[in-house]
Amino acid sequence: MRAWRALMLLGALAWAGGAAAAAQVMFCFNYGCQTQASATYSEADLTAIGAQLAQARSAREERAVLARVIGRLYREAGQQLPMGADRKGNFADQGVLGRMDCIDHSTSTMRLLQLLEARGMLHFHKVAPKARRTTLLLFQHFSAVVEELSPGPAAPPAPAPVPDHVPVLMALCDCGDLRAKLPVAPQVASVPAAGSPGARYVVDSWFVEQGEPAVILPLADWLDGDGPYVP
Repeated sequence: MRAWRALMLLGALAWAGGAAAAAQVMFCFNYGCQTQASATYSEADLTAIGAQLAQARSAREERAVLARVIGRLYREAGQQLPMGADRKGNFADQGVLGRMDCIDHSTSTMRLLQLLEARGMLHFHKVAPKARRTTLLLFQHFSAVVEELSPGPAAPPAPAPVPDHVPVLMALCDCGDLRAKLPVAPQVASVPAAGSPGARYVVDSWFVEQGEPAVILPLADWLDGDGPYVP
């Protein structure tokens, strides 16, 4: 009996540990993804993040919330891994264990976005392939990317009302030509929502201090060199 109770206790502890460790994400650090280690997020953390993203009512709002969510996920990972010592850019943390360059950031951020997408937390965006920009053929920079989803088809407008006396008159005469002229609901193509469905945006955590909201910019602007100045 005691052995059985011990097994039950071990099973309960294992279940509790599994419930607490809801998801693991592999992070890159030490430049060029030379080192990888996993951070664990509890179900409570992910539930709170899902509720935070669910508050967005548009793609624009979701990008604003997403920037903060990515910062939060990095901050929690930084409490578990050496990357908590990472600084923005590549110069303030040279030689520090846990430093991250844009390869580390773009890879890790993409994995975080994939986690959110897999759990159905992204309602207005999907994860897109990473982007690369080159400045003066000397400096390459990488970033994770999301793409704004197209809206669903708009509901067709209701047909124009037919006056009450028209059916009576139609029944009393041979009005085939008039029947063809009765108003019907027009076939309307889906109307795009405000914003730019299909447009892509970089989600760049390399620009900011560890745990701060990520920078989200239109991909076209980022490719032209936009983004915060980081020495």
